[in-house]
Amino acid sequence: MLKLSKRIRKIKAAIVVTAVLLCLSVLCGCSQNLQAPSDTQISPSLLASESSERPLESDISAQSAIVIESQTGEIIWSKNCDKELPMASTTKIMTALVALQHCDIQKPVKISPLAVGIEGSSIYLYEGEELTMEQLLYAMLLESANDAAAAIAVEVGGSIEGFAQMMNKTAFEMGLTSTSFQNPHGLDSEGHHTTAKELAMIAREAMKNDTFRKIVSTYKTTIPLHKNQGTRLLVNHNKLLKSYEGAIGIKTGFTKKSGRCLVSAAERDGVEYICVTLNAPSDWNDHKKLLDFASSLYTRVTLCEVGEFTYSLPLSGACRDSVTVANSEALTVILPRDHKEIKCVFELPRFHMGGVVKGERLGTLIFTTGGETIATTPLRATDTVAADKNKSNLFKRIASLFT
Repeated sequence: MLKLSKRIRKIKAAIVVTAVLLCLSVLCGCSQNLQAPSDTQISPSLLASESSERPLESDISAQSAIVIESQTGEIIWSKNCDKELPMASTTKIMTALVALQHCDIQKPVKISPLAVGIEGSSIYLYEGEELTMEQLLYAMLLESANDAAAAIAVEVGGSIEGFAQMMNKTAFEMGLTSTSFQNPHGLDSEGHHTTAKELAMIAREAMKNDTFRKIVSTYKTTIPLHKNQGTRLLVNHNKLLKSYEGAIGIKTGFTKKSGRCLVSAAERDGVEYICVTLNAPSDWNDHKKLLDFASSLYTRVTLCEVGEFTYSLPLSGACRDSVTVANSEALTVILPRDHKEIKCVFELPRFHMGGVVKGERLGTLIFTTGGETIATTPLRATDTVAADKNKSNLFKRIASLFT
């Protein structure tokens, strides 16, 4: 009879343990209906309101044009943006990008005879004179000096042809399929072409480089003249730097074959835009219209500062009953100006079993607008809480009630 009683108690204990396991499974399952990403994620900009007034193609003089939002690369407006056309001196954006990737800007460069007497825009380099790579980049990007571009190419690539191969390799690595470079300066050459869309992609990549951004946003500077006989004054050809609010670069271009080419960048309300026009008789006006249109659509919104959102998460089997979790990162996102109300929710388990380590990810903070997720960021423990080794295992404690 005693053995039977013990057997019944064990059966009851097993039933209770099974029930507890089922409850825990349901609780945890209900709280994790969204799989959390491994890192902070921000969605591309939401589409702009259909009611926004768009420029007509006939309003833009360019044969080909595009304006994009720089962070996401989203196309805001375009006209024949996939048409292959010559790019003139906007070529020098890629020249600078390749040079910055492969050469120290403080490196002294002895001017090669191959860089002397290049036609078109020039700072009249002398064979054998010495300038730094940085000074040559300023000359190339502000004064659009073709001789400076050639000097950079020979120094970095060994020759004009060798450097052009490096430019094409970089274009291929960027996934560009309609861009081909034959030289570093953009003088007319068979097979030297791009599209407005791909030139915008090159500009976007170049603007990620702090040195490039600093140079193309500079309106005026000086570099030494040959044998320190004076200085060369370099003035940026980009008139938008002085005439358009928020302009921050980047490059002009012109040949008789290509027509007027322009790549610009501007920032309004924390949002950066890149605009490209190829063969545009009225390029300055085109860019002002397109940048004004783009900036009328979007704004940057701060969703949270570091540690702004906190939650007390219950603990089981730990030295404390709870731990505070918080967002460890600040978040901003680009949204249409007429975006709907922003909401945020905590994605967390009902409780956490055992101890936690400071910085351990325990959940996710999710931001939505209009039912669409626009950003997520991890929720992490703000301090360490040790597991309580003195407490008995949960299931042993339950089973002990029946022994």
